Amino acid sequence: MGAIKLDAVDVMTEIPILKYNQNGSSIIQSLMQRIQRHWRAIVIAIPFLWLLLFFLAPFFIVAKISLAELAIASPPFTRMIEWTEGGILTVRIVFDNFRYILSDSLYFDTYVNSLKISVTSTFLCLLLGYPIAYAIVRSGPVARPILLLLIILPFWTSFLLRVYAWMGLLADQGTINNLLIAIGVIDEPIRMLYTEFAVYIGIVYTYMPFMILPLYANMEKLDGSLNEAAADLGSRPTNTFFKVTLPLTTPGIIAGSLLVFIPATGEYVIPDLLGGGNVQMIGRVLFNEFSRNSDWPVAAAVAIVLLVILVVPIIIFQHFQGKAAEAP
Repeated sequence: MGAIKLDAVDVMTEIPILKYNQNGSSIIQSLMQRIQRHWRAIVIAIPFLWLLLFFLAPFFIVAKISLAELAIASPPFTRMIEWTEGGILTVRIVFDNFRYILSDSLYFDTYVNSLKISVTSTFLCLLLGYPIAYAIVRSGPVARPILLLLIILPFWTSFLLRVYAWMGLLADQGTINNLLIAIGVIDEPIRMLYTEFAVYIGIVYTYMPFMILPLYANMEKLDGSLNEAAADLGSRPTNTFFKVTLPLTTPGIIAGSLLVFIPATGEYVIPDLLGGGNVQMIGRVLFNEFSRNSDWPVAAAVAIVLLVILVVPIIIFQHFQGKAAEAP
Protein backbone atom coordinates (compact mmCIF):
# COMPACT_ATOMS: atom_id res chain seq x y z
CA MET A 1 0.00 0.00 0.00
CA GLY A 2 1.22 3.45 -0.83
CA ALA A 3 1.81 5.90 1.97
CA ILE A 4 -0.16 9.15 2.14
CA LYS A 5 2.02 12.16 2.61
CA LEU A 6 0.60 15.37 4.09
CA ASP A 7 2.39 18.61 3.86
CA ALA A 8 2.20 20.43 7.19
CA VAL A 9 2.40 23.81 5.48
CA ASP A 10 -0.67 23.10 3.32
CA VAL A 11 -2.71 21.99 6.35
CA MET A 12 -1.75 25.09 8.35
CA THR A 13 -2.68 27.44 5.46
CA GLU A 14 -5.96 25.77 4.48
CA ILE A 15 -7.48 25.65 7.99
CA PRO A 16 -7.50 29.46 8.57
CA ILE A 17 -8.91 30.04 5.09
CA LEU A 18 -11.69 27.54 5.78
CA LYS A 19 -12.49 29.21 9.09
CA TYR A 20 -12.47 32.62 7.41
CA ASN A 21 -14.89 31.45 4.71
CA GLN A 22 -17.23 29.95 7.30
CA ASN A 23 -17.16 33.11 9.43
CA GLY A 24 -17.70 35.33 6.39
CA SER A 25 -20.66 33.32 5.15
CA SER A 26 -22.24 33.27 8.60
CA ILE A 27 -21.89 37.07 8.86
CA ILE A 28 -23.50 37.53 5.43
CA GLN A 29 -26.32 35.14 6.32
CA SER A 30 -27.05 36.92 9.59
CA LEU A 31 -26.95 40.28 7.81
CA MET A 32 -29.39 39.07 5.16
CA GLN A 33 -31.70 37.71 7.85
CA ARG A 34 -31.70 41.06 9.62
CA ILE A 35 -32.44 42.86 6.37
CA GLN A 36 -35.34 40.51 5.67
CA ARG A 37 -36.77 41.07 9.15
CA HIS A 38 -36.47 44.86 8.98
CA TRP A 39 -36.80 45.52 5.25
CA ARG A 40 -39.84 47.75 5.68
CA ALA A 41 -38.06 49.98 8.17
CA ILE A 42 -35.02 50.18 5.87
CA VAL A 43 -37.12 51.14 2.85
CA ILE A 44 -38.91 53.85 4.85
CA ALA A 45 -35.67 55.10 6.42
CA ILE A 46 -33.95 55.80 3.07
CA PRO A 47 -36.25 58.70 1.98
CA PHE A 48 -36.31 60.03 5.54
CA LEU A 49 -32.52 60.16 5.59
CA TRP A 50 -32.57 61.87 2.21
CA LEU A 51 -34.96 64.54 3.51
CA LEU A 52 -32.90 64.92 6.67
CA LEU A 53 -29.66 65.52 4.77
CA PHE A 54 -30.89 67.61 1.85
CA PHE A 55 -33.93 69.42 3.27
CA LEU A 56 -34.04 69.62 7.05
CA ALA A 57 -30.32 70.20 7.58
CA PRO A 58 -30.11 73.10 5.05
CA PHE A 59 -33.37 74.47 6.43
CA PHE A 60 -32.00 74.63 9.98
CA ILE A 61 -28.80 76.27 8.70
CA VAL A 62 -30.82 78.96 6.89
CA ALA A 63 -33.08 79.39 9.93
CA LYS A 64 -30.02 79.87 12.16
CA ILE A 65 -28.62 82.53 9.82
CA SER A 66 -32.00 84.34 9.75
CA LEU A 67 -31.82 84.72 13.54
CA ALA A 68 -28.34 86.30 13.43
CA GLU A 69 -27.12 89.85 12.84
CA LEU A 70 -25.14 91.27 9.97
CA ALA A 71 -21.43 91.47 10.79
CA ILE A 72 -18.23 92.43 9.02
CA ALA A 73 -16.79 88.94 9.02
CA SER A 74 -16.59 85.82 6.94
CA PRO A 75 -19.32 84.57 6.85
CA PRO A 76 -21.04 87.97 7.34
CA PHE A 77 -23.22 87.21 10.36
CA THR A 78 -22.85 86.78 14.12
CA ARG A 79 -22.71 83.43 15.82
CA MET A 80 -25.74 82.14 17.65
CA ILE A 81 -23.84 80.18 20.33
CA GLU A 82 -20.64 81.52 21.86
CA TRP A 83 -18.49 80.90 24.92
CA THR A 84 -17.54 84.01 26.85
CA GLU A 85 -14.17 84.56 28.51
CA GLY A 86 -15.62 83.44 31.84
CA GLY A 87 -16.65 80.09 30.36
CA ILE A 88 -20.36 80.98 30.16
CA LEU A 89 -22.38 79.70 27.23
CA THR A 90 -24.42 82.49 25.59
CA VAL A 91 -27.18 82.06 23.01
CA ARG A 92 -28.07 85.13 20.96
CA ILE A 93 -31.27 85.09 18.89
CA VAL A 94 -32.35 88.17 16.96
CA PHE A 95 -35.74 88.66 15.24
CA ASP A 96 -34.87 92.04 13.74
CA ASN A 97 -34.56 90.58 10.24
CA PHE A 98 -38.17 89.39 10.25
CA ARG A 99 -39.34 92.72 11.70
CA TYR A 100 -37.46 94.52 8.94
CA ILE A 101 -39.11 92.39 6.24
CA LEU A 102 -42.60 92.91 7.68
CA SER A 103 -42.11 96.66 8.09
CA ASP A 104 -40.70 97.32 4.60
CA SER A 105 -43.41 97.53 1.92
CA LEU A 106 -40.90 96.42 -0.76
CA TYR A 107 -40.87 92.86 0.51
CA PHE A 108 -44.64 92.69 1.01
CA ASP A 109 -45.31 93.98 -2.50
CA THR A 110 -42.74 91.57 -3.92
CA TYR A 111 -44.32 88.58 -2.15
CA VAL A 112 -47.77 89.60 -3.40
CA ASN A 113 -46.50 90.10 -6.96
CA SER A 114 -44.72 86.74 -6.89
CA LEU A 115 -47.88 84.98 -5.71
CA LYS A 116 -49.97 86.78 -8.33
CA ILE A 117 -47.62 85.76 -11.16
CA SER A 118 -47.26 82.16 -9.94
CA VAL A 119 -51.03 81.67 -9.41
CA THR A 120 -51.86 83.19 -12.81
CA SER A 121 -49.16 81.12 -14.51
CA THR A 122 -50.44 77.96 -12.83
CA PHE A 123 -53.98 78.70 -14.02
CA LEU A 124 -52.74 79.32 -17.58
CA CYS A 125 -50.73 76.08 -17.53
CA LEU A 126 -53.83 74.21 -16.37
CA LEU A 127 -56.03 75.92 -18.96
CA LEU A 128 -53.64 74.97 -21.78
CA GLY A 129 -52.27 71.72 -20.40
CA TYR A 130 -55.57 69.99 -19.57
CA PRO A 131 -56.85 69.71 -23.18
CA ILE A 132 -53.36 68.74 -24.36
CA ALA A 133 -53.16 65.90 -21.82
CA TYR A 134 -56.70 64.84 -22.70
CA ALA A 135 -55.86 64.80 -26.41
CA ILE A 136 -52.76 62.68 -25.78
CA VAL A 137 -54.79 60.15 -23.78
CA ARG A 138 -57.45 59.95 -26.52
CA SER A 139 -54.86 59.62 -29.32
CA GLY A 140 -53.98 56.31 -30.95
CA PRO A 141 -51.18 53.95 -29.92
CA VAL A 142 -48.94 55.24 -32.73
CA ALA A 143 -49.39 58.96 -32.13
CA ARG A 144 -49.30 58.81 -28.30
CA PRO A 145 -45.54 58.10 -27.89
CA ILE A 146 -44.74 60.80 -30.44
CA LEU A 147 -46.86 63.38 -28.62
CA LEU A 148 -45.30 62.48 -25.27
CA LEU A 149 -41.86 62.81 -26.84
CA LEU A 150 -42.76 66.32 -28.03
CA ILE A 151 -43.76 67.24 -24.47
CA ILE A 152 -40.50 65.91 -23.00
CA LEU A 153 -38.29 67.18 -25.85
CA PRO A 154 -37.62 70.67 -24.35
CA PHE A 155 -35.92 69.01 -21.36
CA TRP A 156 -33.20 67.79 -23.73
CA THR A 157 -31.93 71.34 -24.13
CA SER A 158 -30.61 73.74 -21.53
CA PHE A 159 -33.18 75.76 -19.59
CA LEU A 160 -31.04 78.88 -19.94
CA LEU A 161 -30.77 78.48 -23.72
CA ARG A 162 -34.55 78.22 -24.01
CA VAL A 163 -35.00 81.44 -22.05
CA TYR A 164 -32.43 83.20 -24.25
CA ALA A 165 -34.33 81.93 -27.29
CA TRP A 166 -37.47 83.64 -26.02
CA MET A 167 -35.48 86.85 -25.62
CA GLY A 168 -34.72 86.70 -29.35
CA LEU A 169 -38.35 85.97 -30.19
CA LEU A 170 -39.84 88.75 -28.02
CA ALA A 171 -37.30 91.50 -28.71
CA ASP A 172 -38.33 94.73 -30.45
CA GLN A 173 -36.46 93.58 -33.56
CA GLY A 174 -37.16 89.93 -32.83
CA THR A 175 -38.85 87.22 -34.86
CA ILE A 176 -42.42 87.86 -33.66
CA ASN A 177 -42.36 91.62 -34.28
CA ASN A 178 -40.70 91.21 -37.67
CA LEU A 179 -43.31 88.64 -38.68
CA LEU A 180 -46.23 90.85 -37.57
CA ILE A 181 -44.79 93.82 -39.45
CA ALA A 182 -44.19 91.71 -42.59
CA ILE A 183 -47.81 90.51 -42.76
CA GLY A 184 -49.14 94.02 -42.05
CA VAL A 185 -50.68 93.43 -38.64
CA ILE A 186 -48.65 96.20 -36.97
CA ASP A 187 -46.67 99.19 -38.26
CA GLU A 188 -44.09 99.44 -35.48
CA PRO A 189 -42.65 96.93 -33.00
CA ILE A 190 -44.67 96.07 -29.90
CA ARG A 191 -42.81 96.18 -26.60
CA MET A 192 -42.96 92.59 -25.33
CA LEU A 193 -39.53 91.93 -23.88
CA TYR A 194 -38.78 93.20 -20.36
CA THR A 195 -42.46 93.21 -19.44
CA GLU A 196 -44.70 91.12 -17.20
CA PHE A 197 -46.17 89.58 -20.34
CA ALA A 198 -42.76 88.15 -21.25
CA VAL A 199 -42.40 86.70 -17.74
CA TYR A 200 -45.77 84.95 -18.09
CA ILE A 201 -44.74 83.57 -21.47
CA GLY A 202 -41.47 82.23 -20.08
CA ILE A 203 -42.99 80.64 -16.97
CA VAL A 204 -45.91 79.03 -18.82
CA TYR A 205 -43.63 77.68 -21.55
CA THR A 206 -41.07 76.36 -19.08
CA TYR A 207 -43.43 74.70 -16.61
CA MET A 208 -46.12 73.45 -18.99
CA PRO A 209 -44.70 69.87 -19.09
CA PHE A 210 -44.92 69.71 -15.29
CA MET A 211 -48.67 70.24 -15.64
CA ILE A 212 -49.27 67.98 -18.64
CA LEU A 213 -47.42 64.88 -17.42
CA PRO A 214 -49.28 64.45 -14.06
CA LEU A 215 -52.59 65.09 -15.83
CA TYR A 216 -51.74 62.49 -18.47
CA ALA A 217 -50.74 59.93 -15.83
CA ASN A 218 -54.06 60.49 -14.04
CA MET A 219 -56.26 60.52 -17.16
CA GLU A 220 -54.69 57.36 -18.51
CA LYS A 221 -56.05 55.40 -15.53
CA LEU A 222 -59.64 56.57 -16.00
CA ASP A 223 -62.26 54.04 -16.98
CA GLY A 224 -63.70 55.07 -20.35
CA SER A 225 -66.88 53.09 -19.71
CA LEU A 226 -67.96 55.74 -17.18
CA ASN A 227 -68.33 58.33 -19.93
CA GLU A 228 -70.17 55.80 -22.07
CA ALA A 229 -72.53 55.00 -19.21
CA ALA A 230 -73.20 58.71 -18.67
CA ALA A 231 -73.94 59.13 -22.38
CA ASP A 232 -76.31 56.14 -22.32
CA LEU A 233 -78.19 57.77 -19.42
CA GLY A 234 -78.72 60.89 -21.52
CA SER A 235 -75.96 63.09 -20.14
CA ARG A 236 -74.57 65.70 -22.49
CA PRO A 237 -70.80 65.77 -23.15
CA THR A 238 -70.38 69.03 -21.24
CA ASN A 239 -72.32 67.70 -18.27
CA THR A 240 -70.35 64.45 -18.37
CA PHE A 241 -67.07 66.34 -18.35
CA PHE A 242 -67.92 68.51 -15.33
CA LYS A 243 -69.59 65.74 -13.30
CA VAL A 244 -67.50 62.68 -14.23
CA THR A 245 -64.18 63.44 -15.91
CA LEU A 246 -63.19 66.61 -14.05
CA PRO A 247 -63.76 65.24 -10.50
CA LEU A 248 -61.83 62.06 -11.33
CA THR A 249 -58.87 64.07 -12.61
CA THR A 250 -58.66 66.24 -9.47
CA PRO A 251 -55.52 64.43 -8.16
CA GLY A 252 -53.72 65.15 -11.42
CA ILE A 253 -54.82 68.79 -11.35
CA ILE A 254 -53.55 69.20 -7.79
CA ALA A 255 -50.23 67.47 -8.50
CA GLY A 256 -49.60 69.48 -11.65
CA SER A 257 -50.61 72.76 -10.00
CA LEU A 258 -48.21 72.21 -7.11
CA LEU A 259 -45.38 71.29 -9.49
CA VAL A 260 -45.91 74.58 -11.32
CA PHE A 261 -46.87 76.91 -8.46
CA ILE A 262 -44.03 76.09 -6.05
CA PRO A 263 -41.03 76.66 -8.38
CA ALA A 264 -42.73 79.55 -10.21
CA THR A 265 -43.13 81.50 -6.95
CA GLY A 266 -39.39 81.51 -6.29
CA GLU A 267 -38.34 81.82 -9.94
CA TYR A 268 -35.29 84.02 -10.54
CA VAL A 269 -33.87 83.40 -14.04
CA ILE A 270 -37.04 84.09 -16.04
CA PRO A 271 -37.96 87.40 -14.32
CA ASP A 272 -34.34 88.52 -14.51
CA LEU A 273 -33.83 87.79 -18.21
CA LEU A 274 -37.32 88.31 -19.65
CA GLY A 275 -38.42 90.91 -17.11
CA GLY A 276 -35.16 92.81 -17.18
CA GLY A 277 -35.52 94.21 -13.66
CA ASN A 278 -38.95 95.69 -14.40
CA VAL A 279 -40.76 92.75 -12.79
CA GLN A 280 -39.97 92.24 -9.13
CA MET A 281 -40.25 88.69 -7.82
CA ILE A 282 -39.03 87.32 -4.53
CA GLY A 283 -36.31 85.20 -6.15
CA ARG A 284 -34.63 88.31 -7.54
CA VAL A 285 -34.90 90.13 -4.19
CA LEU A 286 -33.40 87.12 -2.44
CA PHE A 287 -30.49 87.06 -4.86
CA ASN A 288 -29.85 90.78 -4.43
CA GLU A 289 -29.81 90.55 -0.63
CA PHE A 290 -27.51 87.55 -0.65
CA SER A 291 -25.10 88.44 -3.45
CA ARG A 292 -25.07 92.18 -4.03
CA ASN A 293 -25.86 93.45 -0.53
CA SER A 294 -24.09 90.54 1.23
CA ASP A 295 -26.83 90.67 3.87
CA TRP A 296 -27.09 86.96 4.61
CA PRO A 297 -29.40 87.28 7.65
CA VAL A 298 -32.03 89.28 5.74
CA ALA A 299 -31.70 86.95 2.72
CA ALA A 300 -32.20 83.94 5.00
CA ALA A 301 -35.25 85.57 6.59
CA VAL A 302 -36.70 86.22 3.11
CA ALA A 303 -36.17 82.54 2.25
CA ILE A 304 -37.81 81.35 5.49
CA VAL A 305 -40.89 83.51 4.92
CA LEU A 306 -41.12 82.25 1.34
CA LEU A 307 -40.88 78.65 2.56
CA VAL A 308 -43.66 79.24 5.09
CA ILE A 309 -45.86 80.79 2.40
CA LEU A 310 -45.39 77.71 0.19
CA VAL A 311 -45.43 74.93 2.79
CA VAL A 312 -48.27 75.96 5.12
CA PRO A 313 -51.04 75.83 2.46
CA ILE A 314 -49.75 72.43 1.31
CA ILE A 315 -49.86 71.07 4.88
CA ILE A 316 -53.38 72.41 5.43
CA PHE A 317 -54.54 70.92 2.14
CA GLN A 318 -53.05 67.51 2.95
CA HIS A 319 -54.69 67.64 6.39
CA PHE A 320 -58.17 68.16 4.96
CA GLN A 321 -57.51 65.67 2.16
CA GLY A 322 -56.58 63.04 4.73
CA LYS A 323 -59.76 63.73 6.67
CA ALA A 324 -61.80 63.42 3.48
CA ALA A 325 -60.13 60.09 2.67
CA GLU A 326 -60.87 58.74 6.17
CA ALA A 327 -64.50 59.78 6.03
CA PRO A 328 -66.90 56.92 5.21
